Amino acid sequence: MVVSRDRGRWGVVLDDGLGTDPVVCMRARELGRTAIVVGDRVGVVGDTSGRPGTLARIVKLQDRTSVLRRTADDTDPFERIVVANADQLLIVCAVAQPTPRAGFVERALVAAYAGGLKPVLCLTKTDLADPAPFAAQFAALDIPVVISGVEDDLTAVTDTVNKHITALIGHSGVGKSTLVNRLVPDADRATGVVSGVGKGRHTSTQSVALPLPGGGWIVDTPGIRSFGLAHIDPDQVIGVFDDLAEIVQDCPRGCTHAGPPADPECALDKVIAEDPDGPTARRAVAVRGLLAALRTNEEWELDIERD
Repeated sequence: MVVSRDRGRWGVVLDDGLGTDPVVCMRARELGRTAIVVGDRVGVVGDTSGRPGTLARIVKLQDRTSVLRRTADDTDPFERIVVANADQLLIVCAVAQPTPRAGFVERALVAAYAGGLKPVLCLTKTDLADPAPFAAQFAALDIPVVISGVEDDLTAVTDTVNKHITALIGHSGVGKSTLVNRLVPDADRATGVVSGVGKGRHTSTQSVALPLPGGGWIVDTPGIRSFGLAHIDPDQVIGVFDDLAEIVQDCPRGCTHAGPPADPECALDKVIAEDPDGPTARRAVAVRGLLAALRTNEEWELDIERD
């Protein structure tokens, strides 16, 4: 598995060498400009001892089971894969200082749903404010919520991430790096080791996969500057929810499911009107909020340095 990347060099942990230093690799010429990102499963040949000064070659890229993608902004059609093969996305958000941003969470949810990752909302700084009101905004989507304030026990968080590959994103100042250091006590040491994979530059602006003591991996992604969603179609989001996917089969061709006035014949309107307090109706309203976030041109700046 690729655990780091730094300017033409990749750190790869072998299946039979978990816990050892990554093997430093270059991309084989026959792969051309094939994108290789953290989380990718690859085949390597050459010197795989991992000894200092050795270099192996990546010669094969396996099919990806999931992808967390972004574009530079909502008008940029070029997709950038942030993390491959993660099965979860841990969306870290402070409930105070800085003020929580529902729009950022909504856009992260859209990216998770479209990429095949299970989203989990992780709320920090719970010693400063009650997390319940903010979490309630997403209740209709049935998203797991865990808390990780400095005084909170991390059992719920570790139970969530152990044995999984979990990508982690969050704005600067929300306590994301503090959380990583609590989950991976030697995270600073591990980051230092991975920095040596490339040409000496610190990896705080690069995605890095860190092994969890309880098994699994946390992929920290502090280098994402913005979270454009130009590559995502509304039907990808709707399709995640079986009940809504069935309902929108009755929508007219070209419906964006936004509702009136843009889509006066959207089938979601009927279910919302018939039982506005029902779970499907509440989910439809919540998903329309996600689609509204998808349509906006606002970029959500993420941290480029560890907070």
